[in-house]
Amino acid sequence: MVTTVPKLRPALRNRAPNLKVERELWRAGNPVVVGVDEVGRGAWAGPLTVGAAVVPKDRRIYKLRDSKMLTEDEREAIFDRVASWCTHWAIGHASHEECDRLGMSDAQRLAARRAIETLGVTPDRVLVDGRWDFVGGQRTIRLVRGDATSVSISAASILAKVVRDRMMRSLSAYYPNYGFEGNKGYPCPRHKAALQAWGPSTIHRRSWVFMDHLPWTGIHRYVRPEAQAVLFDPADYPA
Repeated sequence: MVTTVPKLRPALRNRAPNLKVERELWRAGNPVVVGVDEVGRGAWAGPLTVGAAVVPKDRRIYKLRDSKMLTEDEREAIFDRVASWCTHWAIGHASHEECDRLGMSDAQRLAARRAIETLGVTPDRVLVDGRWDFVGGQRTIRLVRGDATSVSISAASILAKVVRDRMMRSLSAYYPNYGFEGNKGYPCPRHKAALQAWGPSTIHRRSWVFMDHLPWTGIHRYVRPEAQAVLFDPADYPA
């Protein structure tokens, strides 16, 4: 495991996030600005994870970037520095069962609420990455490509990604056939081949469409009750 932060690759040197939005909010009288980002939404197994981070106003951290721009070793190397630099940070998860039972949108809202509720401070404003407000309320600001441009969201993205990756590497010892230590639950050729051979594990999201394309294992695709109601149209079954 890398123990020192490596030099920035040339492609990343001019792609640093900034504090423009945070400074505007601080000047407007919002002392607690929280950056929020999610990871794991597209995975087939494991939790959906949301990170929340509050960064200091008077100290910067070198080499901070959106987690997707960094390699796994780079993220691991910078994780402790980011965690100790933030004034507050927290992680919230929605389990694979909750992803199935609630659907991905509500599961993401649940994970975000868990992260924000365990921060230890009450946010004045919340910055979320993308066009969708998965936090809710009147305090949220949506930033397209926020994970690449906002320091707070970039910090949250690294914290969430590393914590979830570590979880999946730990779980891989219990599910050695699926390659979770490498794919972290996301689809890839080895993961797909393992599902064909072994079927879903106990941490797979069984409401996902990949369940429809597996050899018969005796395990049905999970369908939420409200989804079942949509699938049933009385007009299809005349009296």
